Amino acid sequence: MPHPTADSPAPRRATPADRVEVGLPARAEYRFHAWRERRARHRGLVPTVTAFPGYGGEDWVRVLGRVLITSPIPSKSKSEYARVRGWRSFVAVPIGFAQVSVTVGGVTHEVVADRGGVVDTVLPARLEPGWQSLTMTVEGGDPVEARVFIVGADVKFGVVCDIDDTVMVTSLPRPMVAAWNSFVIDEHARQPVPGMAVLMERLVGENDGAPVVYLSTGAWNVGPTLSRFLARHLFPPGAMLLTDWGPTHDRWFRSGAEHKRSNLERLAAEFPNVTWLLIGDDGQRDDEVYTAFASAHPDRVAAVAIRRLTPAEAVLAGGRTQVDDHSAAGVPRVTGDDGAALLTRLEEVGVLRERRTPGVG
Repeated sequence: MPHPTADSPAPRRATPADRVEVGLPARAEYRFHAWRERRARHRGLVPTVTAFPGYGGEDWVRVLGRVLITSPIPSKSKSEYARVRGWRSFVAVPIGFAQVSVTVGGVTHEVVADRGGVVDTVLPARLEPGWQSLTMTVEGGDPVEARVFIVGADVKFGVVCDIDDTVMVTSLPRPMVAAWNSFVIDEHARQPVPGMAVLMERLVGENDGAPVVYLSTGAWNVGPTLSRFLARHLFPPGAMLLTDWGPTHDRWFRSGAEHKRSNLERLAAEFPNVTWLLIGDDGQRDDEVYTAFASAHPDRVAAVAIRRLTPAEAVLAGGRTQVDDHSAAGVPRVTGDDGAALLTRLEEVGVLRERRTPGVG
């Protein structure tokens, strides 16, 4: 996949033509957010950038963020909001087609957010492997730090992991349950799937420099909440690929499965030397999407690991995904009820080194 070079032209500015959408859903959403933006600015509020973890190679970076106008949230603690309800993430006003300055490696680039205020762009940069920093600003505001994980040219293994019902219990597909989890529940009440943090740490610990990508159908609105959840429960940091919560140019709701398919194909093109472990659950379409990707790219998949939902979770999730053919050109597929079970199965198929109990064997 081609990436910009130091000689590439700067991204162009948005023009009025960029704002023309062909479908009623997108036009309606844009007009609604434009009205909300005018009201917020009239109240004296100004935009800022919410940065999300990105990733890159040794001569490029994928920068991720969102331009929003948000109201201050009262805090009872200097370190972290004592109680944060999910609905607060959805009342921020996205600023479509905002001009954003991104400074990476000492060079500033001007980029344009999309209609939903999302910044998702690839820029040229020569950075050392590992976590690196860049800054983003909008309308001359204070710079916001963003982190990107640079994958070294010698790295051969990476992890793609779903979030909802894979590392965090949410029962997302059921509309009423999803609304409750997203809008009402205190973020501190969200529960991790047992053993998943230990599994992820083992994978990163045994594969130095391996990228971790959290690929979810969750909305960018809850990105900060998810980041805090992952850090609080000791999951390894990683890039986060979410979706814009709203209509496309021709439909009211976005396709979560297509979001995952397209990003898997993109990762395969961006990192041709990396073989991926794909982790998901059987309550959405992870098994279907991962099996199809493994069938098309068997040399790019180390294994597929599927967490089995409990019967109660499966009911709330609207059932389990049924995939009849898991042959996938010989790619190992393992299942388990939690992270500990998946860890054991991944040891058995050789993705993780088997650890013997001292004094046994």
